[in-house]
Amino acid sequence: MKAQILAAALLGVFLTHTAANDDVNVSNQGNSGGDVHQTVNINNQDNIANINDYNGWDSWDSICDYNRGFYATRLFSKKACVVTKMNKSVFPTLAQLSKAVQDKKAAGDAAPPRQITYAVIHTPVRDVSDFGSHIESLCRGLPTYSAAETQGTELFSGYGECSSSSIITILGITMCW
Repeated sequence: MKAQILAAALLGVFLTHTAANDDVNVSNQGNSGGDVHQTVNINNQDNIANINDYNGWDSWDSICDYNRGFYATRLFSKKACVVTKMNKSVFPTLAQLSKAVQDKKAAGDAAPPRQITYAVIHTPVRDVSDFGSHIESLCRGLPTYSAAETQGTELFSGYGECSSSSIITILGITMCW
């Protein structure tokens, strides 16, 4: 009887952990032919996705905080953070993100759910803690800017660059700086 209870308890702990988190590693070829290593960690219990792209100076980290409705990216090459509000009608859900990452890992290059373009507003955010503790931790000590959703990159000829990369492409996100 004790062995059955112990087995049931261990199974419950294992299943709870499995249902709460999705961890995916994706490796692919970068734009210059080099390897890009990415990780996506989804915490379904807290409704948070951490996305990391390891590509030298072009590396970046992102947090999608679905409870608070904000998305932030720390851009190493810009030495800055960008925060934007998630438009829930177009921003992929955690389930869509998990599926897109799994599809990309299986197929090598899956199409993003939708395309979203953001233009960075070059006025610094005064208090990054307004976006919650996860984003505050990501952006602590860096100049942080907000971004506004727009329609298409052709509207931003005055911006230096519009870029998308790897996992951000899975999310269908382009940022114009």
